[in-house]
Amino acid sequence: MANKIYPSADAALKGVVADGQTLAVGGFGLCGIPEALIDALHDSGVKNLTCISNNAGVDGFGLGKLLETRQIKKMVASYVGENKEFERQYLAGELELEFTPQGTLAEKLRAGGAGIPAFFTKTGVGTQVAEGKELREFDGETYVMEHSLVPDVALVKADIADKSGNLRFRLTARNFNPAAAMAGKLCIVEVEKIVEVGELAPDDIHLPGIYVHRIVLNATPEKRIEKRTVSAAAPVDAAAAKVEAQAAIAHAAATDVPVPKVPVDKKQGA
Repeated sequence: MANKIYPSADAALKGVVADGQTLAVGGFGLCGIPEALIDALHDSGVKNLTCISNNAGVDGFGLGKLLETRQIKKMVASYVGENKEFERQYLAGELELEFTPQGTLAEKLRAGGAGIPAFFTKTGVGTQVAEGKELREFDGETYVMEHSLVPDVALVKADIADKSGNLRFRLTARNFNPAAAMAGKLCIVEVEKIVEVGELAPDDIHLPGIYVHRIVLNATPEKRIEKRTVSAAAPVDAAAAKVEAQAAIAHAAATDVPVPKVPVDKKQGA
């Protein structure tokens, strides 16, 4: 078995990435993105890249780093809302953008990995998405033909890999990663843990190692949160709770509905 494990992200990209390539990058927002591989891609200095990804991260993190250094010339994505530099470059005509419905984007990658060159979908019919594309009727319904995606390189993130490249993803971090891995002509995966072959139960393997060519260990990724929302627990208003309980009793009496049991606080004289 060939050794798929590389000592660093830089080493894994060496001799693989080049100017003008098309790359598929896994992740959804900042969830499940290959942080170390993106940083290594940034440091490599390659340019004129076409990146296929659900989005482009946020300003200064994820693929947002490559936008700031103008290493990306075109994005194939379904969402751009969290990245102001993405928006600015597109509106200024500095960045090409191919907007793709999210489910269609996922299927373009999956189909590419399955060797299916194109497929028909109803998504986008009658909109700008279908402009310039072949339309065909099936059972009286109109469908638009979408071409599959087969990127030169796929950069993905998984939770665990064994030494042969079998992968296990963690919860929602699976997202676009398996489809991107399957579609890439060459797949490099960043993982948090590497185990021996046989340690992963067959039923726990989400993607077989045949799709994976290189593995990089990143045991302590930053895992930045895209949007943090913090709310304090609302204080309990005893008086309001008492009024609400009395109203429920009155309503039940008026509608012949059985009266719900309401806890009584004898100290308050209820």
